[in-house]
Amino acid sequence: MRPEIAVLDIQGQYRVYTEFYRADAAAKTIILVNGSMATTASFAQTVKSLHPQFNVVLYDQPYAGRSKLHNRHEHMLTKDVEGQILLELIEHFAAEHVLSFSWGGAATLVALSQRPRRVEKAVISSFSPVINAPMRDYLERGVDYLSNLDRDRVGHLVNSTIGKHLPSLFKRFNHKHVSSLAEHEYGQMHFHISQVLDSDRLCYLKAAKQIDIPVLFVNGEWDEYTSADDARLFGQYVKNSSFSSIQATGHFLDMEHKAACRDSRDAVVGFLKPEQRINRPRYDRGQTQHAFAL
Repeated sequence: MRPEIAVLDIQGQYRVYTEFYRADAAAKTIILVNGSMATTASFAQTVKSLHPQFNVVLYDQPYAGRSKLHNRHEHMLTKDVEGQILLELIEHFAAEHVLSFSWGGAATLVALSQRPRRVEKAVISSFSPVINAPMRDYLERGVDYLSNLDRDRVGHLVNSTIGKHLPSLFKRFNHKHVSSLAEHEYGQMHFHISQVLDSDRLCYLKAAKQIDIPVLFVNGEWDEYTSADDARLFGQYVKNSSFSSIQATGHFLDMEHKAACRDSRDAVVGFLKPEQRINRPRYDRGQTQHAFAL
């Protein structure tokens, strides 16, 4: 399963590395949006779950992964800019669906609030509008370690908090990746986290109010940082929202164990292609109480 690779020019300002997994029999295309400090490699398991039922698009933010070699990194990217990049990619690949992970949900909400004409449904996973006590502790320590370029502690912080339910092999990979990022990537993460801690987080909910397509919010039952209960706040803002809590799973969902991978896939595919649902996924439709996690 080899992707078609391209580095795209976005409005003459950014160069974005993309991978397009084409499936000849697929009727729809889905674009996946990374979380913080993540790259296209983070979605390896998700691609296997979605392809060949969908054409699948992956990309790296201009400051990360295989995009960073093609950009100058002269200033920090805001979530509004990341949202605009996503809108450009949606148009380029004619994507009908979007799936985001973790902090990728912020840019996705910004993009969806513009009501892109092509997008029919979206899935936002491991995200919430609430900065609860565990998340605040994680972010505040992260800002400290990032500002001091303390690479080892950043790596251990990720694995001991949001990544604590990952298998040991994934934790080793996580630490190696996070502790070896470029200085400008640490600066970008510091910028994002500082904005979240210091700004009005209701901006995400204001964006959510403009979304007019069906959105599924997926969170892990054991995820205390972006909890399923907190995510349900979104139900008060997204008109057509539904929610899925993946049992016995933390923040990283399909990466944590086989049952979590299966249940995550069933929830996502059951939402996007309900006519092909095999096992009924555990999610609630309609206007129940909803929540949103960062």
